[in-house]
Amino acid sequence: MKILVISNYKSIVTVRPEAEIFIGLAKKGHEITIMTYEGASYIPRFEEHGIRVIPFHPTKKRDKESINFIREELIKGEYDVLQMYNSLAYLNGIPAAKGLPVKVILYRGYTGNIAWYDPFMYLKYFNKIVDAVICNVKAIEELFEKNYFGKRIIFKTINKGHDISWYQVKENADLSAYTQRKDHVKFICTANDRKMKGVKYLLEATHHLKEDAPFELFLAGRNMDRPEFLKLIEESPVKDRIHILGFRNDILEVENNCDVFVLASLYGESITKAAIEAMALGKAPLITDIPGNKKLVVSGESGIVVPKADAKALAEGMKEYIYNPELIKKYGKAAQNRIQTVFHTSKTVEEYEQFYDDLLSN
Repeated sequence: MKILVISNYKSIVTVRPEAEIFIGLAKKGHEITIMTYEGASYIPRFEEHGIRVIPFHPTKKRDKESINFIREELIKGEYDVLQMYNSLAYLNGIPAAKGLPVKVILYRGYTGNIAWYDPFMYLKYFNKIVDAVICNVKAIEELFEKNYFGKRIIFKTINKGHDISWYQVKENADLSAYTQRKDHVKFICTANDRKMKGVKYLLEATHHLKEDAPFELFLAGRNMDRPEFLKLIEESPVKDRIHILGFRNDILEVENNCDVFVLASLYGESITKAAIEAMALGKAPLITDIPGNKKLVVSGESGIVVPKADAKALAEGMKEYIYNPELIKKYGKAAQNRIQTVFHTSKTVEEYEQFYDDLLSN
C-alpha cells in the first residue's frame, strides 16, 4: 500500500516510537512517503531505509498554499492512506484530501479535552473527511466513543511500541553528591512541573515515612524548586533525603543509577514515556492508576500501582520497595520484559498494517 505521513520528526529521541512504525512498514514492502520539516533529525534514517522524504510541513493553520501542496502530492502519488500526527497537519491535510480516494487517519495521544460540544473537534477528529483515529491507549478510544454520535469514523487503540535497546546507556550519572548511603533505595521522579504530574502528592507521601527510612528521592525536571514544593520538603521528616536535580540532559543516565521510577500523575497522559524509558532500563515502577497507564504495569507482577491523588498509598508503595528490596530486581526485570514483549515496536507495526488493510478493504 502507499502511505503518506505528515508529522514532526525534528527530534530523534522523542519521535522514535512513531518514526520506527513507518520504517517497519517500509521493511514489509509498503511504499512510505514522509512529509516533515526540512532538516529534521530523522530524515537520514528514513532515507537509509528507502523512504522518500518531502522536506515540508505546514507552519500555519488552514494555509491555502500548504493545502494545495499536500493535495497535489496526494493526487500525484495516488496514496491509499494519509496518516497525520499533529494539529497543523490535520488542519491542512484534511481539506487537502477532500473528495480524493484516500483514507484519512489522525492520531490522539492525550486523554483529556475530548468533548462532543467542542467545535474544534469537528475541524479535526470528528471531521466528515476523517476515516479513522488511532488512539495510543484504550482510555482515549473510550472517550471518543462516548462523545462521537456518528458511526462512520473508526477509533482504534494501537500503542506506540518501543525497543529496550533504544534506551540503554553505557554510564550512570554520578549522584554521590546527593546520596547519604549507597545501600539506600533510590527513587527517581522525572517530570516538568505541571499539576497533572501530581508531584505534590509524592512529596506529601514522604511525610508518611519514618525518619530513618533508608531511601533517597530524586526530583528531575523543570520548576521542581517552586515554593509549594520547597515547603513540603522542608516539612518532611526525611527532607535530607529529597534531592532536587532540576532539568537534566542525561536523564537516562540518572534513571540508570536509581532503583525505582515513581510517577504520581493525576490525569491527562496516555502511556507515560518517562515510565517506559525507566522500565526499559529495568527499573522497578511505582505508578498511579490513571486511565492512560492502566495496562502499562501489572501491579504485583511488574511493579506497583496505587490510586492517584493518594499520598498515603504512594507512601505504602515506597515502603514496599524500601523494606522489601528483593522486589526491586524482580519487578524491574518483569517491567523490562513487558516493554520488550507487550509494548514492542514490532507489535505496533503489525497492528498498523492490519488496521490499514482492514480499512482499505471496507
